[in-house]
Amino acid sequence: MASLDDPMIYRQIDSSGMLSHLHEFPAQCQRAWEKIMGFDLPPKYKGIEGVIILGMGGSAIGGDLVRRLALAESKTPVWVHRDYGLPPFVDERTLVIASSYSGNTEETLSAFTQSLKTRAKKLVLTTGGKLKQLAEKEGIPVFAIDYQAPPRAAFPHSFIPLVGIFQKLGLLKDKSAELKEGLETLNKLADDLAETNPLVSNPAKQLATKLHRNVVIIYGAELLSEVARRWKTQLNENSKTMAFFELFPELNHNAAVGYDFPPEVKERVFVVLLHSSLLNPRNQLRYKATAQLMTRAQIKHQMVEAMGASPLVQMMSLILFGDYVSFYLAVLNGVDPTPIDSIDFVKKYLAQGRQ
Repeated sequence: MASLDDPMIYRQIDSSGMLSHLHEFPAQCQRAWEKIMGFDLPPKYKGIEGVIILGMGGSAIGGDLVRRLALAESKTPVWVHRDYGLPPFVDERTLVIASSYSGNTEETLSAFTQSLKTRAKKLVLTTGGKLKQLAEKEGIPVFAIDYQAPPRAAFPHSFIPLVGIFQKLGLLKDKSAELKEGLETLNKLADDLAETNPLVSNPAKQLATKLHRNVVIIYGAELLSEVARRWKTQLNENSKTMAFFELFPELNHNAAVGYDFPPEVKERVFVVLLHSSLLNPRNQLRYKATAQLMTRAQIKHQMVEAMGASPLVQMMSLILFGDYVSFYLAVLNGVDPTPIDSIDFVKKYLAQGRQ
């Protein structure tokens, strides 16, 4: 197994530079916030009665997180649409936000193209591609992402602008103070998780070592539900490992019953429980009860606590933590975290099918 304290191993395995994007995570958040604060929305957009965010993969997770924040602060319903086409409820009172880092995501383009046939308000987040061309042709506002990275590594540019947009729409309270706290928390956490911090004092390296050669299942609840999804997808894409996620309290009504069989599989399972002090007390009890069940079933597990005082900061801190864990697990697996050959294969296959 590779030594996570050997600086040479990162140069050998991370040939595409994923680590540099992790280093820049706090600064990305700050730049994205400053940019969205200078972005003007049409005044008529403030009259919307619903928001639907179109996206896939790394471009959709920001929508999941802002939706969770809005659930606690706004009466306006928010949906995240990961599919072709468009739900029939979209009308002139709906804001359609199309988020695609590349601007060429097939499913997002399908949904956005259909939205052009409606009277819905529309907004685009992208670096370019067909999505930007369509939006500019139709006179639709475009928030241009100007950070070059794999979409999942540009997460702050897909999430922080949405926080700013929701704030401008009155769907979220002013998040300036929380963002300031968040940047302080992220900078400290980044130092703790950096590759230069040795395994003995680096919690991300320690957890990655435990996850190595295991199927990983991430548990989350409430504000951490979408964070659990982010951990799962980062482990899939960066670490090239099997990972899944489950949510409280639902998992106590089914998944927790399946801890016994098959015995040869559960020996290779590791459960990470993402926990927050802000969770409903009943869900906090569920975490404790579920941990006891896993101990009884001899399933390896660990609780990971969110940092920060607000939901926004706790989300961001755990996302950065998970990103580092997925990077270190990629190193232990001996794979460059950046390439996504399976996704590229499916895209080429679909392109041939279209022809």
